Amino acid sequence: MAKQRMLKFVSTAKEMPAKRDAKQRAQDFNEIYAEYAEQKAAEQAGRCSQCGVPYCHQHCPLHNNIPDWLRLTAEGRLEEAYHISQATNTFPEICGRICPQDRLCEGNCVIEQSGHGTVTIGSVEKYITDTAFENGWVPSITPKVEREESIGIIGAGPGGLAAADVLRRAGCKVTVYDRHDRAGGLLTYGIPGFKLEKDIVMRRVTQLEEAGVEFVLNCNVGTDITFDAIRGKHDAVLIATGVYKTRDLRDPGADAAGIVRAIDYLTCSNKLSFGDEVAEFEDGTLNAAGKNVVVIGGGDTAMDCVRTAIRQGATSVKCLYRRDRANMPGSQREVQNAEEEGAEFVWLAAPKGFTGNPVTSITIQKMKLGQPDASGRQSPEPIEGGIYEEKADLVIKALGFEPEDLQDQWDTKELEVTRWGTVKAEFGTHATNIPGVYAVGDIVRGASLVVWAIRDGREAGAEIIRYLDGVTAVAAQ
Repeated sequence: MAKQRMLKFVSTAKEMPAKRDAKQRAQDFNEIYAEYAEQKAAEQAGRCSQCGVPYCHQHCPLHNNIPDWLRLTAEGRLEEAYHISQATNTFPEICGRICPQDRLCEGNCVIEQSGHGTVTIGSVEKYITDTAFENGWVPSITPKVEREESIGIIGAGPGGLAAADVLRRAGCKVTVYDRHDRAGGLLTYGIPGFKLEKDIVMRRVTQLEEAGVEFVLNCNVGTDITFDAIRGKHDAVLIATGVYKTRDLRDPGADAAGIVRAIDYLTCSNKLSFGDEVAEFEDGTLNAAGKNVVVIGGGDTAMDCVRTAIRQGATSVKCLYRRDRANMPGSQREVQNAEEEGAEFVWLAAPKGFTGNPVTSITIQKMKLGQPDASGRQSPEPIEGGIYEEKADLVIKALGFEPEDLQDQWDTKELEVTRWGTVKAEFGTHATNIPGVYAVGDIVRGASLVVWAIRDGREAGAEIIRYLDGVTAVAAQ
C-alpha cells in the first residue's frame, strides 16, 4: 500500500524554518529565516489537505497551482515541483520571501481556518526554486526562434522584468530602460536584504541578460531620452515605472533637516549592501546610528525602515501609526519581527508638528478610532488634550507613494491618466489609449504588491505578443 504523503495536518504541527535569534539578526542585513532541509520541506508540504476548492490558489494574484507543487514536494519530486511553480510565477523564490502570505495564500488556507495552523506555503515556495537553482534545473530562457519585433520596457522593477521574461521567451528583442544603476526597481533598492538578499534579484537579472535582454541603466526618460524616441525605436512599449513620489507631511516644521523620505533611506541602505559609497550615509543624513528614530506610517515600507534603523545602530526606534494594530496595512508577521528586534510601536498616534532644524523632537497627537469612512475602515480622530513630545533626531516618512506626473515629465499630454495620476490602462489587456503602448504595476494600480506587478507584467507580455501577431498579420496582407 502506498504511503500516505498528504493530509498530515492533524498529526504534524505547522513549523516555519528556523528564525535567527533577534539580537543576532539585528546586527546584519542577512535574511532572518534559514532554509528548510529536504525532509522538513516534504513534511510541511505534506500537511496540505489537497482541498477540492483550494482557497490558497484562489487568493493568490498569480493563481499559482499551490496544491500541485506542495504534493510534488511531499513526494520528493522537487524538479517537477519547480516547473509547476515557475509555470505561473516568473519569480517564485522572490514571492516566497516577500509576499504577505498571511493576507493571501496562507491566510486563506482551509486547515488554518479549522485551527490546525496554515501550510507554510511561502517557505516551501522559496525552498523549491532555491533548490532548482542549486541543482541546475533552471533552464535558459533564450528562445529557439527569434522574432523581428522589438519591445521597449520603461522600468526594471518586478512588472517590467516579468514582461521582459515573457517577451524574450517568445523571441522578441527586449530593451529595458531604468533610471537606476542596477535593475530590479524596489526589489533591488526598496526592500532590505534581511527580507530579500540582493544576489537573489541579481540572479534573475543575469538570467535575462544572458538570454539577450538589453538593459539601459542610469536612463531618465524625459531627460536622457524622450518617450517619443523610445516609441520610435520599438514596435511596442510597456510602461512599468512604479510609483516613487512620496506622500508628504504638512505639519509645522516638516521641512526641517533630519526629516527624510523612506525611499531615500532604504535606497541608501541597499546601495551600501552592494558596497557602494553613499555620501548621505557618510555625512549622517541617512544614517540612524546613535539617533532617536521615529518612523511615520503603518505599511510594509515603514516596517522596512524600522528594522533597517535597528541594524544601523539607532539609540531608539519608534513607529507611529494613526490607527491601531488590527487596522494597520502592513504584515503582522513583519510587525512581530520588528518587535522582537527591539522596535516600539506607538499605536493611535499621529504627528502634529516638529521642533528644531535639524529636527530634535516631534509633537504627537493621540488618536481614537471613530466612524467608518468610505473604505469601511474606522477613521482616526484626535483626542482632545492628547498631545505630547517625543525626542527625534531622524524622522522617516513612510506614508505611501503616489505616481509622478508622467504627462509632464515625458511631454506626453496624449497619454490618458486617471484623476489620481495613474496611467489609464484597459483591464486584462493593459493597453493604454496610445496604440502599441501598455502599462502595468503600480503606475496603473497605485502602490500595491510585488505579486500583482508580476501578474500584470506576465499578462501584458502575452497581450503584446498578440498585438504584434495582429500587426504582422495585417502587414502581410
